Amino acid sequence: MGVSRQQASENRQSIIAAAEKLFRERGVDAVGLAELTKAAGFTQGGFYNHFDSKDALVAAVIDKAMENGTNRLVAAIERSKAMGLDPIKRQIDWYLSPDHRSDIDAGCPVSTFAGDVRRLSAGARKSYAEGVAANLDCLADALDGTNRRERRKKAISVLSQLVGTLVLSRAVVDADPDLADEILKDGRRRLLLELADC
Repeated sequence: MGVSRQQASENRQSIIAAAEKLFRERGVDAVGLAELTKAAGFTQGGFYNHFDSKDALVAAVIDKAMENGTNRLVAAIERSKAMGLDPIKRQIDWYLSPDHRSDIDAGCPVSTFAGDVRRLSAGARKSYAEGVAANLDCLADALDGTNRRERRKKAISVLSQLVGTLVLSRAVVDADPDLADEILKDGRRRLLLELADC
């Protein structure tokens, strides 16, 4: 008896979800196909019913993660505006927090996959780049000012500082928690001061 389209779609999404969790925890290269299929509850043969290769799965994972990340950013900006709060300041406060630093499983995919993406397939790199561009558009739309080009430049600076600060803090947190906290605190303070000066 065959599998319904609905079930096939759910199976595909299960594989993507299991792979995203493993990729976020350990990095794309550190996760093998046998481990992926086991985590998703499939055989390797079952895997190939949904994906031609691990590269195809990786591209699907990056695409989904970046889309979900952009949707969360849009929702966060809308919530801030609805509450009458500065959406960029709230985003900085959340992004450069110890809670977000610890949330590898569901945190921002821009920072989570930044170290992996250059080694991935062209499809995965394209999805990542499109996600970064969408994040920049969201941030630019939320920034003050009438000049779209200047807001885009400011958005690039903000996103770069957010991602760089978070990645660096995550990189040292196990070896030197105090340094990791200092990086977050001073990175957040400096970014807010820079925005206040603009």
